[in-house]
Amino acid sequence: MKAHTPISEIMTREVITLSKSDSLEHAEHLFKSKNIRHIPVVENQQIIGMLSYTDLLRISFADAVDEDEHSVDTIVYNMFTIEQVMAKNLVSAPSSASIKQVAEVLTKREFHAIPVVDDNKLVGIVTTTDLINYLLDQF
Repeated sequence: MKAHTPISEIMTREVITLSKSDSLEHAEHLFKSKNIRHIPVVENQQIIGMLSYTDLLRISFADAVDEDEHSVDTIVYNMFTIEQVMAKNLVSAPSSASIKQVAEVLTKREFHAIPVVDDNKLVGIVTTTDLINYLLDQF
């Protein structure tokens, strides 16, 4: 394993994003259809927050399998905005940060994704899944 491999080697570059004016119902659709757990919220190409699937679960029944629960989700989603639900105090990393540095941050915090930001612009995202896949590739 290379000690100084930059996260640019493993980050997702084509990041699905939301704006604060998007609906939570749209966010849920993206989480489920793209099979992802974290979506950066951007404004003018700058990240202003991060919405996680867990954030939605906290306010709804988004993981329910019963189709009748969709109407409950919609009612709950209409009570909140993305801006109210998203995490705002973000930790980000430059694309030059090492995989080790990012792994250390993720092990000390209670989140599972870090936006990658260069020159105040979102350029990628690194998740715990990316780190695990990197580790598996080493074997």
